[in-house]
Amino acid sequence: MNLEGFTIDTDEQLLAVMKKIDENAKGIVYVTDAEGFLKGTITDGDVRRYILRNVNMSCRAADVMHTNYKFIPKEEAFKAREFMQANHITSVPIVNADGRLDSIEFADGERYYKSANLDTPVVIMAGGKGTRLYPYTQILPKPLIPVGEKTITEHILEHFEKFGCTDFSMIVNYKRDFIKAYFKESQKEIKYYDETEFRGTAGGLRLLKGHINETFFMTNCDILIEDNYYEILKYHRQHGNLITLVCALKKETIPYGIIETKENGEIIRLKEKPSFDFLTNTGFYVIEPEFLDEIPDSFIHITDVIQSCIDKGMKVGVYPVIADSWMDMGQIEELEKMRQRMENRQ
Repeated sequence: MNLEGFTIDTDEQLLAVMKKIDENAKGIVYVTDAEGFLKGTITDGDVRRYILRNVNMSCRAADVMHTNYKFIPKEEAFKAREFMQANHITSVPIVNADGRLDSIEFADGERYYKSANLDTPVVIMAGGKGTRLYPYTQILPKPLIPVGEKTITEHILEHFEKFGCTDFSMIVNYKRDFIKAYFKESQKEIKYYDETEFRGTAGGLRLLKGHINETFFMTNCDILIEDNYYEILKYHRQHGNLITLVCALKKETIPYGIIETKENGEIIRLKEKPSFDFLTNTGFYVIEPEFLDEIPDSFIHITDVIQSCIDKGMKVGVYPVIADSWMDMGQIEELEKMRQRMENRQ
């Protein structure tokens, strides 16, 4: 089910409201206008109380809805579970800065987005040894490391499937037979490209030349971006980028007092625990097939290819996401954080 299963237009009649609540089995619908602005909520209890008071089945959703609803702005979506617990509710709408409904999150951890059949190829880079995750990756390849009840790759695939992406490819190398056997058993339809030698974070992409001739998503196998892929793809196309980097907005505080000095050692100023805001590359991209022509037939990292494109004047863009929509299990401590986050949804 997608966002449309939990929303209804302000002008819809009460019978349509009742049908939608019955179909989604969540006991609630969120009321929006024709432009997608969130206007109110209606629960199954609201419907019963209204009927008992009015016995009027021809009323509109706008006549029944509550307008003092609780919501979370998109930049604070990571707080959804805590917000629901504090307010004793089982779902919360996540709203864009302009007031439009972006998504709805439920207490079971499921988040629903507007229906989108992107039908866009997805490439998962899964060839590395995952040395930062030793000793786990000495036994399992990184794409099969479990996060909660599923592997990290299954989490990645399922989020893409929410947006209508079903064309999946994987660049594989380390323990590739293990990876292929696992997904064959799970009946996932995936195309594999064998990297016979380690070629960096971009070298393996050359294997796609002649096989992918349209815009595609690319993601590392150790990260998950929980955001609206429809909006990311739309941004990429609107700006005419060769490649768009999805980057997380980060804020870091240095836990020390910083001293700035002149060349002669005289102190200019003191800064106590200064903070820095910056964008960091998440390892998630939207790419045009022409980008593949820029990858040399050698070991090379994708950051070097991107820099080369920038130097040539090609259009490279950034789509910013909040830090908490980016989960990275590339290191042991981050893997444990990711597992904890997933377990909290169970």
